[in-house]
Amino acid sequence: MKRIIATLALVAVFIGCKTASSTSNTVAKQEIGVSINLTDVKEDKVLVTITTPKINTDEVTYSIPKTVPGTYSEDNYGRFIEDLKAFDSKGTLLPVKKTDDNTWSISNAKTLKTITYLVNDTFDTEKGTGFGNDDIFSPAGTNIDSGVNFMINTHGFVGYFQDKLDIPYKVTVTHPASLWGATSMTDEDASNTSDVFTTSHYAVLVENPIMYSKPDYTSFDVNGMEIQIAVYSPTGKYTAESITPEMKTIMTAQKNFLGKINSTKKYTVLLYLSTMKPDDAHGFGALEHPTATTVVLPEMMPKDELIKSMKDVVSHEFFHIVTPLTIHSKEIQYFDYNAPKMSEHLWMYEGVTEYFANLFQINQGLIDEPEFYSRIAEKVEHAKKMNDTMSFTKMSANVLKQPYKDQYLNVYEKGALIGMCIDIIIREKSNGQRGILDLMHKLSDEYGITKPFNDNELFAKITQLTYPEVGSFLDTYVAGTTPIPYDFYLSKVGVTKATEKVPGTIFLKGQVPYITINPETKEIMVIPEIELNPFFKALDLRGGDYILSINEKPYSLINIYDMITESQSWKENTPITIKIKRNGKEQTLKGVVKLPYEEKNTFKASDNSKQTLRNAWLKG
Repeated sequence: MKRIIATLALVAVFIGCKTASSTSNTVAKQEIGVSINLTDVKEDKVLVTITTPKINTDEVTYSIPKTVPGTYSEDNYGRFIEDLKAFDSKGTLLPVKKTDDNTWSISNAKTLKTITYLVNDTFDTEKGTGFGNDDIFSPAGTNIDSGVNFMINTHGFVGYFQDKLDIPYKVTVTHPASLWGATSMTDEDASNTSDVFTTSHYAVLVENPIMYSKPDYTSFDVNGMEIQIAVYSPTGKYTAESITPEMKTIMTAQKNFLGKINSTKKYTVLLYLSTMKPDDAHGFGALEHPTATTVVLPEMMPKDELIKSMKDVVSHEFFHIVTPLTIHSKEIQYFDYNAPKMSEHLWMYEGVTEYFANLFQINQGLIDEPEFYSRIAEKVEHAKKMNDTMSFTKMSANVLKQPYKDQYLNVYEKGALIGMCIDIIIREKSNGQRGILDLMHKLSDEYGITKPFNDNELFAKITQLTYPEVGSFLDTYVAGTTPIPYDFYLSKVGVTKATEKVPGTIFLKGQVPYITINPETKEIMVIPEIELNPFFKALDLRGGDYILSINEKPYSLINIYDMITESQSWKENTPITIKIKRNGKEQTLKGVVKLPYEEKNTFKASDNSKQTLRNAWLKG
């Protein structure tokens, strides 16, 4: 799950993801029927009807997930369910008691025939940022916009009976003819107002999101895998066709990098673009499923920024095909949606995945070496700001509770660096012939989609498949509490510390803004009595000035994010015209863009005697 947080003070990227679920034998001749009514939406709520299988007990519980695999948070999707009722075959109400946020106990269950309830969407509840304590991360959430868009992450609409998780689900979605459902599932109904989807059991249903909106999609083949790109853009600013060429390039490169690992024949990217209005999504990023990725981003993003974000988030999510979709522990294979037990190995599920999402780009020629080293340096800096002496395996196993929960984001920083160090060790010991991708191939052959490993046995298996030095690294730096000496491992491939000057952010310095909002007029004001950067000085922009427009485009509180994101693509010495208000009088400032520059830590290749091994690491 790649998270993109946008605030006035900071635009930063965080990552997180979705993981695999169990597969198991289907119980014959039983089925749970689900009807989702998208045609008769009342008060922004959707009616769901469950047709139950035969219940052989006097009491039964129906649950909506508390947690779904890979989100690493307790979200309690049951709080979005209202007015749950249970009926027998004659339509008589049965006694129902809500036992917690996500579970309902139904009496006289042997006569149970149907359950009905209303679903509220989660996008409406986000508190302006998508990252409040009770917020559902938008790509894991739901949207109900009658006649326009429905984001159906199925875990938000459909629940389960505790002892019926292996029973097939048959889901019927009735919808307006003007809306089309994008999903990796196969529609078994030819009607243009009704879709029917069948899954072997609940875990498969949960891993298959559907997005209903006006049809806007493309599809293409990448080495035998069908890729579908579906887009919802509220103003029509973007279309699936407009982003498909870049997505095809990226996903082709990923498939080439992975080689023989190919666990799915169809993959769907669902892109929801938010208006940024108070009742719309604000938790930006992506959520991975075995055959799909849900992505939520602001529609206001310039195209180059949108493509960059798509490249980063979809790359990460797609690489989960390797782990944990193929390689995973029993905690993931037999996931408990309401009392989850977490695995020790987020360093692999998320860290190695994030490492691959960067390594493949240098491997396939999508970025150059300086860019790759810059990314590694950023991860080192970010990791150092986290608890560098906390056992990574202990943090992972306890990630749902404090103090470990606050360290979760380190799986995408230090976790990726763990993958890098293991890769370098294997390259060095094999004279460049093998790396961590080879290890993942071997682990996928050893285990696989239906064969999980025991958490406490993984390190020994990895050591057996690689070298004792890899085992020592895992014991010392992953299970242990010793900080990783990154310089030591990078020196093995002839890479050392360096600094470089890079363009800074025009309207921000770190997390400190140069601009603010006048709460009465909603106008953008340069903060008084603050040392301004070269951009402001070159144009004679002063503290207390109000920025009214830039290059004839008006700006205010309503579109301040537009101004910040667009400024990131401005080039040095580009002509610029700014209309301001100073001391109550409007005037126009003309000049050229002067970017602020700052020193940034990075790495560089400095030892040519290690070039052969370095090339094997980056290009092998």
